Amino acid sequence: MAWFKKREPAAQEVKAVDALWSKCNVCNEIIYKKELERNLNVCPKCGYHFPISAQKRIAIVADDGSFRELDRDLAPVDPIHFRDTKRYLERLKEAQKKTGLKDAFITGKGNIQGSPVMIGVFDFSFLGGSLGSVVGEKIARMVEKAMEERVGVIIFSSSGGARMQEGILSLMQMAKTTAALSLLRRERLPYISVLTDPTTGGVTASFGMLGDVIMAEPGALIGFAGPRVIKETIKTDLPPGFQRAEYLLKHGMIDLIVERRKLKGVLGRLLGLFYH
Repeated sequence: MAWFKKREPAAQEVKAVDALWSKCNVCNEIIYKKELERNLNVCPKCGYHFPISAQKRIAIVADDGSFRELDRDLAPVDPIHFRDTKRYLERLKEAQKKTGLKDAFITGKGNIQGSPVMIGVFDFSFLGGSLGSVVGEKIARMVEKAMEERVGVIIFSSSGGARMQEGILSLMQMAKTTAALSLLRRERLPYISVLTDPTTGGVTASFGMLGDVIMAEPGALIGFAGPRVIKETIKTDLPPGFQRAEYLLKHGMIDLIVERRKLKGVLGRLLGLFYH
């Protein structure tokens, strides 16, 4: 007869633990969530940069109270009546309820260390930060506003690429956003691209890699096709750290890697140089 029996934790106990603690995806350390938040969602043990929401990103880099959102109510529709296991409209409603956003991208004007700038931020939790018609339109409008007000543009990318549920219309956003940024460059206004984990597919193949300065957070996965797809295609092992920010920096694909805690300061200095 057993004297002791292992008891499975109740669902509410699991939720309570999850509410207090997080596990690092790299070093597997258990971290108190309040400590993690104080550290801007960067693991204090190994420096792993946890994904963060678009709103939190804006709060980190923009001067307090300076950010004013644009095109808040611009929302996607279902142009090709796409359906897989669910209708596209159902997936949109679920993502909107989960995130409180209309789509995967927030734009607005704010100040960074006193310098005015247009800011665009992806939220990966909305359908993988995918690039659809609304995202492309918001980027184009943001660039037009930047030219009108003679300020620069910063885009924080975190995306799985073009949104397949919109078919060719999503791929067209690559050309649309590239054309918009070419007009910004013609006006000699700065564009800074900040690549976070992950930035892949059509976002990398368009505006993600078009910045006057291209920077990334440490360890960010950056590429077009994923490493697993590439490995299966070329039938050979990939170099250590392939497609990570450090690998791209070494091979001249990006300009610098900046830790999240230092990002606002670096952006502020760059904007100061561009404007003066």
